[in-house]
Amino acid sequence: MTPAARVQAAIELLDAVILAAREGGAAADTLIARYFATRRYAGAKDRRAVRALVYAAIRRAGECPLSGRAAMLGLAADDPEVRACFDGSPHGPAAIAPGEAVADAGAAPAWLLAALAASGVGAEEWPALVDRAPLDIRINRAVGGAVMIEGAQAVPGLPDALRLPSGTQVDQLADYRDGAIEVQDAGSQIVTLAARAAPGQHIADLCAGAGGKSLALAATMAGQGQVLATDTDRARLSRLAPRAARAGAHIIETRLLNPGREAAMLQDWTARADCVLVDAPCSGTGTWRRNPEARWRLTPDRLTRLAATQRHVLDVAAALVKPGGAIVYIVCSLLDAEGADQAAAFLEGHSGWRAAPLDLPAGQAHGVGLRLTPRHDSTDGFFVARLEAPC
Repeated sequence: MTPAARVQAAIELLDAVILAAREGGAAADTLIARYFATRRYAGAKDRRAVRALVYAAIRRAGECPLSGRAAMLGLAADDPEVRACFDGSPHGPAAIAPGEAVADAGAAPAWLLAALAASGVGAEEWPALVDRAPLDIRINRAVGGAVMIEGAQAVPGLPDALRLPSGTQVDQLADYRDGAIEVQDAGSQIVTLAARAAPGQHIADLCAGAGGKSLALAATMAGQGQVLATDTDRARLSRLAPRAARAGAHIIETRLLNPGREAAMLQDWTARADCVLVDAPCSGTGTWRRNPEARWRLTPDRLTRLAATQRHVLDVAAALVKPGGAIVYIVCSLLDAEGADQAAAFLEGHSGWRAAPLDLPAGQAHGVGLRLTPRHDSTDGFFVARLEAPC
């Protein structure tokens, strides 16, 4: 592919990404994979170059662009090499016409920037929210000894974490195939420490997804006790079993829940858990580095629905905690409506519960918990609070 053809391919992909963001379609990664599955002529270098253009244009545009061309013209405004590709050549984009729409640069839609500012996330933090994320792994000590990966760097405060060079093919590493490492952002590892997991405990991971935090809990528990990993998403939860088998995490039990019937399906765990981890469904404002088009998908109405779900999950979790146990409430969001405000409202509505102080290797005090941000902590953004039940 010529440079101009790569730019045109990026424009076509951006059109698909924009449409999917408006209509709730597939994620950008999925759309890119589908696009190249039908274009076998594109080599590995072409695919990497087009993908880089697509994501550069997405990261640059705060508001959802009018079109893929407008998004790429925004990139061209900053990059003369991209601008030169608008030459009308075969398979390339048409020449730039006077007055064409150009996507404005920005960190997020205006309403979201206002919500972030109101939550104490100032403008100095915004550029880092859409930077490229680093590649972090967690070492699974339950499997074996030292892990040696070329170019890996230690993560301060996390003896079981390594930061790998960008582009490392983790799934091709022998340590990965042997279950000695798992991909997990350092921030995710840090907030999981708030559970204070120990051998012999009973811990419920109420919104486990694919189970990254369940695996970290099981490793800390050294194969003693029980981790109950639940979710209402069958596809995501089904990914945990093979991961647990590879990691030797035999104390993990998975349980698929029906939305709205979670409490009934968890009756056998009533007042049983030492800790319930609630990694609640959220806006993902702390993970834009990985999914930058997600900021185009979020709306005020969706944020309101997510907050209602978070309240519901917290109420389900409270019934599972034994006297003196705890809920660890986590959201990968930087908005107070999903983080600090939710934790405070829970404490107000549950007599005798209290917020316990947290001593974690990163983060800043925020509300009754801690908040991690990409700029301050070089991790994904999180809010975490430990809410302890009365004895």
